[in-house]
Amino acid sequence: MHRGDFSVRMPGGAAGDAGKLAAALNDLIESNQRLEREIRRISHHVGKDGQVKRATVAQTGGAWGSTLDAVNDLVEDLARPNTEIARVISAVANGDLSQTLALEIDGRPLQGQFLTTAKTVNTMVGQLNAFAGEVTRVAGEVGTEGKLGGQAHVRGVGGIWKDLTDNVNLMASNLTSQ
Repeated sequence: MHRGDFSVRMPGGAAGDAGKLAAALNDLIESNQRLEREIRRISHHVGKDGQVKRATVAQTGGAWGSTLDAVNDLVEDLARPNTEIARVISAVANGDLSQTLALEIDGRPLQGQFLTTAKTVNTMVGQLNAFAGEVTRVAGEVGTEGKLGGQAHVRGVGGIWKDLTDNVNLMASNLTSQ
């Protein structure tokens, strides 16, 4: 058992204290084996299948119970930010640019990679919202109101966002010069 082999058992049937000791040791080994199987099961469901499941073992208390509680807390702590990210991405995909990620969960501020990811997603949504707003404004000025010379102004963007903004401005400028 000390090498992690929970299949070993003490021979049963002994009388007296030796029998009680063997039964107690076998119960201990069985409890460890159930805990190991359950953690392996949860690992597969969460890590491989992408399902959020809770670890449960009947009649588990003490350190075994607190170990299962810790596993369940870990699963929830890892799953909740992913669920929130999926919520915001789904909102963006459906045209709702008002959704952002909270920087705290249950009154606890996000930290580490969770905080970095939340800030990155929020920046992305903010830039997309600003870009969409400016393109809509310039298109309205030029196309609907007949105002020429309108330019999109989106601060803090780079990469493709800057390229898109520059192209909108070039298009508006070309319309103005015609």
